[in-house]
Amino acid sequence: MSRAADRLKVVLNHLDRSHGAVRASFTSAQNVSYHHHPQSLQYTFDTDVLTQEQRIAYEENGFILIRNLVSEEDIDRFRNEFERICKREVKVPGLTVMKDVSIAKSEFVEGEKAVTKLQDYQEDPELFRYCVLPQILKYVECFTGPNIMAMHTMLINKPPDTGKKTSRHPMHQDLHYFPFRPADRIVCSWTAMEKVHRENGCLVVLPGSHRGSLQEHDYPEWEGGVNKMYHGVRNYDPNHPRVHLEMEKGDTVFFHPLLIHGSGMNQTNGFRKAISCHYASGDCYYIDVNGTTQENISNEVKDLASRKFGADDSVTFADTWAIRGRLVQGDRISM
Repeated sequence: MSRAADRLKVVLNHLDRSHGAVRASFTSAQNVSYHHHPQSLQYTFDTDVLTQEQRIAYEENGFILIRNLVSEEDIDRFRNEFERICKREVKVPGLTVMKDVSIAKSEFVEGEKAVTKLQDYQEDPELFRYCVLPQILKYVECFTGPNIMAMHTMLINKPPDTGKKTSRHPMHQDLHYFPFRPADRIVCSWTAMEKVHRENGCLVVLPGSHRGSLQEHDYPEWEGGVNKMYHGVRNYDPNHPRVHLEMEKGDTVFFHPLLIHGSGMNQTNGFRKAISCHYASGDCYYIDVNGTTQENISNEVKDLASRKFGADDSVTFADTWAIRGRLVQGDRISM
């Protein structure tokens, strides 16, 4: 077994997911009472942050857009750190650097393929600042409650399309990738790092689709190829009304993990950047996805962990998430 695999085993052995033994030091939970609106509102808590109209909009649509939430100064710092990583000026443990299957030209490094996504930046202090921004967490708490785990971190750098349409992201549900529940206590925070519009491939969402169930996902059969891990919903109604989320720098959308969404091609000459984090309640729990529609992504992730860390078959899909999760507020109860 490799050193990386040994380290992975040590981390897993020290993870206590059986009780609330860990408390966050970043910020404390607000002293508020949590209650759902009688009879109707199941997706949000009343923390006096969201208005009643916003809570109803999230209930009906599965997403809510907050304008100008993250400062220009913070976003510029995230952009500078992204450039440092691309130039290999900093090495981040556990970080996955993803590149487009068809893009040969890099933004920053001559002769290298373009970096299109940083995944799992939780060990980079500068980028992880995004996940603990107070203005982000106060909204996240409306969906998760006071115990908050940062589970999945990404910086997306959508490249100009080469004509092969590989800069698209197929329509999908994020819950497909997550072996933890309940879905209603998970939320994504997605912040535009520059103006995002239809021409450079803004997010496209199917309002109300979060009220359905988790659909079967797989790689779409696209002629130009599909990037690694870009699974898509096998069957959804193409006539379902859709919304293109055009956003300004610093605007942030919060959305439910069952919301069907994707993004189109980047038809401009520049890269389109966004930073995001999926949060889950510290009270969420892991499930066994064997024999379910999630088994394909589970096998793919475990295979990647095996090749990256030399992990053996005893490392489960849930383990690969538990080692990435970081407590950012309140207590880590069962995650």
